[in-house]
Amino acid sequence: MTGSMTELYSPQFKPTEALFNRSPIIAVVSIDKLENAVPIAQALAEGGVDVIEVTLRTKSALKAIEAIAREVSHVAVGAGTVCDRTQQQAVLDAGAQFAFSPGATLELLEAYQDSPIPFVPGVSSATEVLTAKSYGYYHMKLFPAEVVGGRALLKALGAPIPEVRFCPTGGVRMETAADYLALPNVSCVGGSWLLPADVQASGNWAEVTRLAKASLAQLKQT
Repeated sequence: MTGSMTELYSPQFKPTEALFNRSPIIAVVSIDKLENAVPIAQALAEGGVDVIEVTLRTKSALKAIEAIAREVSHVAVGAGTVCDRTQQQAVLDAGAQFAFSPGATLELLEAYQDSPIPFVPGVSSATEVLTAKSYGYYHMKLFPAEVVGGRALLKALGAPIPEVRFCPTGGVRMETAADYLALPNVSCVGGSWLLPADVQASGNWAEVTRLAKASLAQLKQT
Protein backbone atom coordinates (compact mmCIF):
# COMPACT_ATOMS: atom_id res chain seq x y z
CA MET A 1 0.00 0.00 0.00
CA THR A 2 1.62 3.23 -1.12
CA GLY A 3 1.42 6.61 0.52
CA SER A 4 -0.76 7.94 -2.30
CA MET A 5 -3.27 5.14 -1.77
CA THR A 6 -3.58 5.82 1.93
CA GLU A 7 -4.05 9.52 1.28
CA LEU A 8 -6.71 8.75 -1.33
CA TYR A 9 -8.69 6.23 0.67
CA SER A 10 -8.01 7.29 4.25
CA PRO A 11 -7.64 10.98 5.17
CA GLN A 12 -7.21 9.85 8.78
CA PHE A 13 -4.36 7.47 8.01
CA LYS A 14 -1.38 9.61 9.06
CA PRO A 15 -2.82 11.05 12.32
CA THR A 16 -4.16 7.64 13.34
CA GLU A 17 -0.85 5.99 12.51
CA ALA A 18 0.89 8.57 14.71
CA LEU A 19 -1.55 7.78 17.53
CA PHE A 20 -0.92 4.03 17.21
CA ASN A 21 2.85 4.57 17.22
CA ARG A 22 2.93 6.99 20.14
CA SER A 23 2.78 4.39 22.91
CA PRO A 24 2.78 0.58 22.88
CA ILE A 25 0.07 0.71 25.57
CA ILE A 26 -3.07 2.81 25.45
CA ALA A 27 -4.47 3.08 28.95
CA VAL A 28 -8.17 2.20 28.96
CA VAL A 29 -9.78 3.79 32.00
CA SER A 30 -13.29 4.16 33.42
CA ILE A 31 -13.24 7.17 35.74
CA ASP A 32 -15.78 6.94 38.54
CA LYS A 33 -15.29 10.41 40.02
CA LEU A 34 -14.43 13.58 38.15
CA GLU A 35 -11.88 14.61 40.77
CA ASN A 36 -9.89 11.47 39.93
CA ALA A 37 -9.44 12.35 36.26
CA VAL A 38 -6.41 14.62 36.43
CA PRO A 39 -4.53 12.61 39.09
CA ILE A 40 -5.04 9.42 37.06
CA ALA A 41 -3.76 11.06 33.87
CA GLN A 42 -0.78 12.54 35.69
CA ALA A 43 0.08 9.19 37.30
CA LEU A 44 -0.09 7.35 33.97
CA ALA A 45 2.04 9.98 32.24
CA GLU A 46 4.60 9.85 35.04
CA GLY A 47 4.82 6.13 34.42
CA GLY A 48 5.44 6.69 30.70
CA VAL A 49 1.97 5.95 29.30
CA ASP A 50 0.78 9.16 27.67
CA VAL A 51 -2.19 7.93 25.62
CA ILE A 52 -5.42 7.55 27.59
CA GLU A 53 -8.77 6.26 26.40
CA VAL A 54 -11.54 7.34 28.78
CA THR A 55 -14.54 5.04 28.34
CA LEU A 56 -17.97 6.61 28.20
CA ARG A 57 -19.30 4.16 30.76
CA THR A 58 -19.56 6.60 33.64
CA LYS A 59 -21.46 9.84 34.16
CA SER A 60 -18.23 11.75 34.69
CA ALA A 61 -16.54 10.52 31.47
CA LEU A 62 -17.04 13.59 29.27
CA LYS A 63 -16.11 16.02 32.02
CA ALA A 64 -13.07 13.84 32.77
CA ILE A 65 -11.92 14.08 29.16
CA GLU A 66 -12.40 17.83 29.28
CA ALA A 67 -10.39 18.14 32.50
CA ILE A 68 -7.51 15.99 31.26
CA ALA A 69 -7.36 17.82 27.91
CA ARG A 70 -7.24 21.14 29.74
CA GLU A 71 -4.90 20.32 32.64
CA VAL A 72 -2.65 17.48 31.41
CA SER A 73 -1.82 18.75 27.95
CA HIS A 74 1.21 16.49 27.48
CA VAL A 75 -0.99 13.39 27.17
CA ALA A 76 -3.26 12.39 24.30
CA VAL A 77 -6.73 11.82 25.73
CA GLY A 78 -9.57 10.28 23.80
CA ALA A 79 -12.95 8.67 24.21
CA GLY A 80 -13.80 5.00 24.23
CA THR A 81 -17.11 3.21 23.82
CA VAL A 82 -18.37 5.72 21.25
CA CYS A 83 -21.52 4.08 19.88
CA ASP A 84 -23.49 6.72 17.92
CA ARG A 85 -23.47 10.17 16.31
CA THR A 86 -24.67 11.88 19.46
CA GLN A 87 -21.64 10.66 21.37
CA GLN A 88 -19.43 11.63 18.43
CA GLN A 89 -20.31 15.30 18.81
CA ALA A 90 -20.18 15.12 22.59
CA VAL A 91 -16.60 13.82 22.65
CA LEU A 92 -15.52 16.47 20.16
CA ASP A 93 -17.05 19.16 22.35
CA ALA A 94 -15.21 17.70 25.37
CA GLY A 95 -11.86 18.06 23.63
CA ALA A 96 -11.15 14.40 22.87
CA GLN A 97 -8.16 13.92 20.57
CA PHE A 98 -9.30 10.54 19.27
CA ALA A 99 -12.23 8.14 19.56
CA PHE A 100 -12.56 4.37 19.78
CA SER A 101 -15.76 2.38 19.26
CA PRO A 102 -16.57 -1.15 20.45
CA GLY A 103 -18.04 -2.00 17.04
CA ALA A 104 -18.20 -0.74 13.48
CA THR A 105 -21.73 0.26 12.50
CA LEU A 106 -22.19 1.86 9.10
CA GLU A 107 -23.49 4.96 10.90
CA LEU A 108 -20.21 5.39 12.76
CA LEU A 109 -18.01 4.54 9.78
CA GLU A 110 -19.78 7.19 7.73
CA ALA A 111 -19.94 9.78 10.50
CA TYR A 112 -16.22 9.74 11.20
CA GLN A 113 -14.94 9.73 7.63
CA ASP A 114 -14.39 13.49 7.72
CA SER A 115 -13.80 13.76 11.46
CA PRO A 116 -11.18 16.23 12.75
CA ILE A 117 -9.90 13.53 15.14
CA PRO A 118 -8.75 9.96 14.47
CA PHE A 119 -11.48 7.35 14.79
CA VAL A 120 -10.66 3.70 15.49
CA PRO A 121 -13.57 1.33 14.80
CA GLY A 122 -13.93 -1.86 16.79
CA VAL A 123 -13.97 -5.12 14.82
CA SER A 124 -14.14 -8.81 15.66
CA SER A 125 -14.23 -10.60 12.30
CA ALA A 126 -12.76 -10.54 8.80
CA THR A 127 -16.04 -9.21 7.41
CA GLU A 128 -16.01 -6.26 9.82
CA VAL A 129 -12.36 -5.54 9.01
CA LEU A 130 -13.09 -5.48 5.29
CA THR A 131 -16.17 -3.32 5.80
CA ALA A 132 -14.20 -0.77 7.84
CA LYS A 133 -11.39 -0.84 5.30
CA SER A 134 -13.87 -0.13 2.48
CA TYR A 135 -14.72 3.12 4.29
CA GLY A 136 -11.06 4.12 4.43
CA TYR A 137 -10.04 2.86 7.87
CA TYR A 138 -6.72 1.05 8.20
CA HIS A 139 -6.35 1.19 11.99
CA MET A 140 -8.83 -0.80 14.06
CA LYS A 141 -9.49 -2.08 17.55
CA LEU A 142 -9.89 -5.84 17.92
CA PHE A 143 -12.56 -6.14 20.60
CA PRO A 144 -13.11 -8.02 22.80
CA ALA A 145 -9.74 -9.43 21.83
CA GLU A 146 -9.41 -12.49 24.04
CA VAL A 147 -13.03 -13.52 23.56
CA VAL A 148 -13.00 -13.43 19.74
CA GLY A 149 -9.72 -15.25 19.19
CA GLY A 150 -6.96 -12.91 20.27
CA ARG A 151 -3.55 -13.57 18.78
CA ALA A 152 -4.76 -16.53 16.71
CA LEU A 153 -7.35 -14.36 14.98
CA LEU A 154 -4.85 -11.54 14.40
CA LYS A 155 -2.41 -13.98 12.82
CA ALA A 156 -5.16 -15.28 10.55
CA LEU A 157 -6.23 -11.77 9.54
CA GLY A 158 -2.65 -10.70 8.86
CA ALA A 159 -2.19 -12.99 5.87
CA PRO A 160 -5.08 -11.79 3.65
CA ILE A 161 -5.28 -8.22 5.03
CA PRO A 162 -1.68 -7.26 5.92
CA GLU A 163 -2.18 -3.52 5.49
CA VAL A 164 -4.51 -3.15 8.49
CA ARG A 165 -3.05 -2.37 11.92
CA PHE A 166 -4.74 -3.32 15.17
CA CYS A 167 -4.99 -2.29 18.79
CA PRO A 168 -6.31 -5.40 20.58
CA THR A 169 -8.35 -4.52 23.65
CA GLY A 170 -10.41 -6.59 26.03
CA GLY A 171 -8.80 -9.25 28.17
CA VAL A 172 -5.23 -8.20 27.30
CA ARG A 173 -3.02 -8.37 30.39
CA MET A 174 0.45 -7.18 31.31
CA GLU A 175 1.63 -10.77 30.92
CA THR A 176 0.26 -11.13 27.36
CA ALA A 177 0.86 -7.62 25.98
CA ALA A 178 4.30 -8.47 24.57
CA ASP A 179 2.93 -11.51 22.72
CA TYR A 180 0.36 -9.31 21.01
CA LEU A 181 2.89 -6.62 20.16
CA ALA A 182 5.17 -9.21 18.58
CA LEU A 183 2.62 -9.66 15.79
CA PRO A 184 3.42 -7.58 12.68
CA ASN A 185 -0.14 -6.22 12.39
CA VAL A 186 -0.34 -5.03 16.02
CA SER A 187 0.87 -1.51 16.77
CA CYS A 188 -0.34 -1.10 20.35
CA VAL A 189 -2.60 -2.72 22.93
CA GLY A 190 -5.37 -1.37 25.12
CA GLY A 191 -4.66 -1.91 28.80
CA SER A 192 -7.28 -1.64 31.51
CA TRP A 193 -4.97 -3.37 34.00
CA LEU A 194 -3.19 -0.05 34.59
CA LEU A 195 -6.09 1.21 36.71
CA PRO A 196 -7.50 -1.59 38.90
CA ALA A 197 -10.84 -0.77 40.53
CA ASP A 198 -9.47 -1.06 44.05
CA VAL A 199 -6.58 1.28 43.24
CA GLN A 200 -8.94 3.92 41.90
CA ALA A 201 -11.20 3.52 44.93
CA SER A 202 -8.28 4.04 47.32
CA GLY A 203 -6.72 6.88 45.32
CA ASN A 204 -3.36 5.13 45.26
CA TRP A 205 -2.01 6.99 42.24
CA ALA A 206 1.56 5.90 42.99
CA GLU A 207 0.45 2.35 42.23
CA VAL A 208 -0.87 3.49 38.84
CA THR A 209 2.53 4.97 38.05
CA ARG A 210 4.23 1.80 39.23
CA LEU A 211 2.02 -0.40 37.02
CA ALA A 212 2.67 1.82 34.00
CA LYS A 213 6.44 1.74 34.53
CA ALA A 214 6.45 -2.01 35.18
CA SER A 215 4.41 -2.71 32.05
CA LEU A 216 6.68 -0.67 29.78
CA ALA A 217 9.78 -2.18 31.37
CA GLN A 218 8.46 -5.67 30.77
CA LEU A 219 7.87 -4.88 27.10
CA LYS A 220 11.44 -3.63 26.72
CA GLN A 221 12.78 -6.90 28.12
CA THR A 222 11.01 -9.04 25.55
